[in-house]
Amino acid sequence: MSRLFRSVEGGALVPHGSVVCIGAFDGLHLGHRALVRHAVARARALGVPAVAVAFEPLPREFFAQGTPPPRLTLARGKVEMLRELGVDAIGLLRFDARMAAMQAEDFVQRLLVQRLGAREVWIGPEFQFGNRRRGNLALLQQMGAQLGFQANEIAAVDLHGERISSTRIRQLLLAGDFDRAADLLGRPYAISGRVVRGRQLGRTLGFPTANLRFPKTPALSGIYATLVHGVFEQPWPSVSSFGTRPTVDGVEPLLEAHLFDFQGDLYGRHIDVEFVAKLRDEEKFHDLAALTDQMHRDAEQARAILSEHRLRATA
Repeated sequence: MSRLFRSVEGGALVPHGSVVCIGAFDGLHLGHRALVRHAVARARALGVPAVAVAFEPLPREFFAQGTPPPRLTLARGKVEMLRELGVDAIGLLRFDARMAAMQAEDFVQRLLVQRLGAREVWIGPEFQFGNRRRGNLALLQQMGAQLGFQANEIAAVDLHGERISSTRIRQLLLAGDFDRAADLLGRPYAISGRVVRGRQLGRTLGFPTANLRFPKTPALSGIYATLVHGVFEQPWPSVSSFGTRPTVDGVEPLLEAHLFDFQGDLYGRHIDVEFVAKLRDEEKFHDLAALTDQMHRDAEQARAILSEHRLRATA
């Protein structure tokens, strides 16, 4: 399993050298994957570990005023996907005031050289780092010439003439265009997590749910036709609510998936909820009876959509 570290500080992690890639990696879309796969291939060619360096929270979250910007992937999901891509170590660096104040030169010297013994450093197009975002490819190449590593960036990844970016994927998810978002991600958009106990209101209303917490600002909200992975061999049809549950005065985002025709206890299970289609926006109902009536209509609509989705997938 890939080693995980959280700090720039400390002794050498890979004393015999490494190939490092750096990025935010929110969503691990096709562009991110191209960068990571290239770094892994270079590491294998040189016979050294591949290291992926990211930040938690994301810098744009740290600097945000008011509500943090939307997030595609939680830290755990990001780490799992990086491991699947074959990296040997993952730096999920704590982005705090100290990190924000760190000069780009110090970041290079202390992390890339002293901790990781970088032989090569790879970044995506226009990536910047360090205090006031002064670190860039030119600085990496200049310092690399002095300190014994090479630095370069991969070309931007386009799909059907459109540049792939996390920003564009967030826009597509907000618009409910899950097919296009899946194209740019290289997989259907899903949220992963461990099922937690909620208030069990859904069970009282006849709609028991598997609940996943999302302690960040989500990239989408509303009611969705979904598929739940990780319960059975095949994805299980479901209808899901993702939001703050205004009818019951909720505050934190919660993903609640109701699995159709399912009886069982999923508490503690790790599942993935794949988004197939948006049914409607989240809304506040004047009482629980009105909410329950709408939930029945949502479930009926989701069943129809998922049945058609299954037929298309098997055609």
